[in-house]
Amino acid sequence: QFVESGGGLVQPGGSLRLSCIASGFTTGRYAIAWFRQAPELEREGVACINSIDGRTHYFDSVKDRFTISRDDTKNTVYLQMNSLKPEDTAEYYCARAGDSTCENVPQNDFESWGHGTQVTVSS
Repeated sequence: QFVESGGGLVQPGGSLRLSCIASGFTTGRYAIAWFRQAPELEREGVACINSIDGRTHYFDSVKDRFTISRDDTKNTVYLQMNSLKPEDTAEYYCARAGDSTCENVPQNDFESWGHGTQVTVSS
């Protein structure tokens, strides 16, 4: 399972760095993704990173603002969020794919969901 941290209250235009630490398995074998869910909205994918080639994938609305990275020696995945907007307000979760790649993996096929960390962007 994952444990997310790093959320909080930040002003528009600010930055946060989320961390996601895995326990019970080795992250190096799996693609890992960040998701988010705002109140009354469906959960959506934010970013995903492959395990072998390190290729990254981003939801259109966060491209050029968010950066996903991983440190498999620490069993940890990060999400650097810059230029935050009020619409980024949500609970952020991480989960792993069943394999090394993010491509064409339905959201429902991701596993080991954490409990999330709340990000609130407000002045």
